[in-house]
Amino acid sequence: MATVRVQEAPFDIAAEQAALAEGRVDVGGIAAFTGLCRADDGIAALVLEHYPGMTERALAGIAAEAEARWPLTGCTVIHRVGRILPGEPIVLVLAASAHRTAALEACAFLIDWLKTGAPFWKREEFADGRERWVEARASDDAAAERWRQAV
Repeated sequence: MATVRVQEAPFDIAAEQAALAEGRVDVGGIAAFTGLCRADDGIAALVLEHYPGMTERALAGIAAEAEARWPLTGCTVIHRVGRILPGEPIVLVLAASAHRTAALEACAFLIDWLKTGAPFWKREEFADGRERWVEARASDDAAAERWRQAV
């Protein structure tokens, strides 16, 4: 069963990984991805908005798809919302399995699908006071497309 959370507070990566493996002897590996806020082009902060309830359901659906495709012993998806400063974590994806290949592939699938299928709205704030909504990227769509073809 996947753990899915949307929250404003930072998360503790080590604590989340320990919780996923706690008391388990069937976990052979945990693949992890942590996304951080970058200061590209003078970005002072990234503001993420979401629609409560809808966003959590979408993330749970993406996690369920990963669990259906790979023999996972568990997975965790945590995505932050609110104002996030450069260097702070935005998203954490953990995929646990008896074998590394399943964990690594599921982790890649989860983050690729989160980038394109999770309902978040992102706004960049710049040091000079400008703001800009973040547009979808063709490269993210292309990364997700490989998983559509793998079905």
